[in-house]
Amino acid sequence: MTVKAKAKPPALARGLDPARLAGAFARHGRLHIPGILRPADAQAAGAALAQAVPWHRSLTAAGKSYDIALDVLEAMPDDRRAGMVAAMEAAAREGFQYQFDAWRLSDLMEAGQRTGGALGPLEGLYDLLNSPAFLGFIRAVTGEPRVAFCDAQATRYRPGDFLNAHDDDVAGKKRLFAYVMNFTPRWRTDWGGLLAFHDADGHVSEAYAPTFNALNIFRVPQPHSVTQVASFAGGPRLSVTGWIRER
Repeated sequence: MTVKAKAKPPALARGLDPARLAGAFARHGRLHIPGILRPADAQAAGAALAQAVPWHRSLTAAGKSYDIALDVLEAMPDDRRAGMVAAMEAAAREGFQYQFDAWRLSDLMEAGQRTGGALGPLEGLYDLLNSPAFLGFIRAVTGEPRVAFCDAQATRYRPGDFLNAHDDDVAGKKRLFAYVMNFTPRWRTDWGGLLAFHDADGHVSEAYAPTFNALNIFRVPQPHSVTQVASFAGGPRLSVTGWIRER
């Protein structure tokens, strides 16, 4: 009988130098780190995000947050769906709103609901994010000894999706840093979907494109947004994102 070899768990790429990165993070409170995973691990995670994730729609409307199964959203009467979109867009002109597809990875992992198979690379990525190797790397880059664990959700931004300006500071959550690990195979800056940082005058002080296999990390609180994905974007913006927290 042939025994199938067990897939290796994902790992950080070789050659990452946290000491070299620490100075830039200390100066700016944020950092774009390309080539964060071994190439094969990044490819596996990207393939899982593109093909296997059971997405739901995450959005706000009329001041309330909703997670809606995609089939339920499709079955919604046209007038009701149009009304929800209109309410969201009206509120987005002046306040905090968002819409994108999500899959709450850490909620499932903490509940012991692992399925393996096609979703195995993302479950393995969650394990990596909470491993001594990754947490130690983050402590070394940020100089923050309180780093204890990461939560995670998969996100998919399709044309029209966005995340309005906010700073991630929520009382009691003990968020030290926010992160975005990107798995979009190819992206142009003019497709939108940029992680944009806002200065006190309302300008964009810096923005990161969702470069494949790059980690974006920034200190909380810090005003930022994800710019709306253009109607002509060549595909969805795929990532795993969340917060690095203390106990």
